[in-house]
Amino acid sequence: MSQLIRMDQTGHTTLAEWTAEDPVAVQAAVAALRAELDQGYFAVASRPEGRAEQVRELPVDAPLVILRRPIAGG
Repeated sequence: MSQLIRMDQTGHTTLAEWTAEDPVAVQAAVAALRAELDQGYFAVASRPEGRAEQVRELPVDAPLVILRRPIAGG
């Protein structure tokens, strides 16, 4: 089962869980991801071999997608 989580004050909050075989759960995860991106969050998906990549669309095959706020500074 894949998860969409948001890093927050509590550590993290699970926003959605899905499997590729469950189109209703996938659509709920897509909607949850879009809502968070629209609020300014960044999304990072885990990939094979311990890699991660920033995403703007839900990668249905990713086991974990993490949302976080941008880091201030510069």
